Amino acid sequence: MEEHIVKILNIENVTHDVRRFRVEKPAGYSFIPGQATEVAVNKNYLKEERRPFTFTGLNEWKELEFTIKIYSDHNGVTNELGKLKAGDELLLHDVWGAINYKGPGIFIAGGAGITPFIAILRQLQKENKIDGNKLFFSNKTEKDIILKDEFSKMLGNNFYNTLTREKDSKYDNRKIDEGFLREKVNNFDQNFYLCGPDKFVQDISAALTKLGAKVDSVVFEK
Repeated sequence: MEEHIVKILNIENVTHDVRRFRVEKPAGYSFIPGQATEVAVNKNYLKEERRPFTFTGLNEWKELEFTIKIYSDHNGVTNELGKLKAGDELLLHDVWGAINYKGPGIFIAGGAGITPFIAILRQLQKENKIDGNKLFFSNKTEKDIILKDEFSKMLGNNFYNTLTREKDSKYDNRKIDEGFLREKVNNFDQNFYLCGPDKFVQDISAALTKLGAKVDSVVFEK
């Protein structure tokens, strides 16, 4: 397995608990939008604590970008990532991932599950191929919505938010389930891209299949 030591170039807040990490890009390192790698902190006691994170920048950029939710309420890898600063080092490994764009469709994300879709949608926007795609994004509260302004500008009315733990008249306040999908989707003969917690993906995949979506048109990390 390849291993690359890279320096963190910049860290920015995206939401109250999500941070954007810009890091060095190893020579010859490349990826397809939607792919990920295993990341570890380059400190003795953390080198073997690898976790998968999706690239959220574009392959053509000179640096790599990760958009990571920091869980500071328990002693895990993201908590350690949250303590880092520019100049600290990460370990990157091989590129992998199965959420590849197959054509226009509906992206359905739960919380930090949006991350594989960030690079995909940015690439489509750059290539002027964003038309025909929609994003349904489920979060607990408005402050949890990652890159709300960017997605709004990119997708306009095709960016649809629902909040499950906050009542707000600007947004839907339901879970994305069979009833939601039946109401919001008028054609199940198209591509669907899913990412989020395991149960979220399982339940929505089952609902889509029940509503007529073809199994090979529902794309998620298996």
